Amino acid sequence: MLAVRKSTDRGHANHGWLDSKFTFSFADYYDAANMSFRALRVINEDVIQGGGGFGTHGHREMEIVTYVLDGGIAHKDSIGSGGVIVPGELQHMSAGTGIRHSEYNASATTPAHMLQIWLLPSKSGVTPSYSQQSFPIAAEHNLLHLLASPDGRNGSLTWVTNADLYAAKLDAGAKIEHAFSTYKHGWVQIARGSATVNGEPLDQGDGLALSDEAEVSILAGNEGTEVLFFELG
Repeated sequence: MLAVRKSTDRGHANHGWLDSKFTFSFADYYDAANMSFRALRVINEDVIQGGGGFGTHGHREMEIVTYVLDGGIAHKDSIGSGGVIVPGELQHMSAGTGIRHSEYNASATTPAHMLQIWLLPSKSGVTPSYSQQSFPIAAEHNLLHLLASPDGRNGSLTWVTNADLYAAKLDAGAKIEHAFSTYKHGWVQIARGSATVNGEPLDQGDGLALSDEAEVSILAGNEGTEVLFFELG
């Protein structure tokens, strides 16, 4: 079963310093038909203007990842972690029993473009943690790179949720296929370009929910594509 979530149907808020699009209900955007999908609770596409950012605020009982498309995001938190996340890296926080952090555009002048994603944890009460790691997504095209998983296999980051997260950059006309195994649901988010996924044409910002499919098949469009793929319990 397939369900397309078009980019044009997402929620939208423009605060001047921040332009956000919401795949699922978030903040002042409420959509009863699009609250979440499996463990996926938030996929926000944010463009933060130079010098802008989110001041110190708290999270609890959520797995949070940041995937940067352009620019850099400067992070600081209450457990002593800090750094700048750039394209090709994944940042992960287990908010657990509680963490406070800030996120700012690392540049005073150039906009930063990112996807911030929240997933419901598979257990509560964990100690907050932070991790950040680079992956050869740009150097190794036409492959699904495992970024995060519950067991940290194959060098991926370890998180506390029933899901695996992959990313890939595909050249024009390239195709990748992935068979579902442990998990039986999936979500594909088109970060750039366009693709046909299991026969569904998708453009930048579109998402596709998959359930009870044997595999996911991603065929890049004429300009290529960059995608995130979640395999979900």
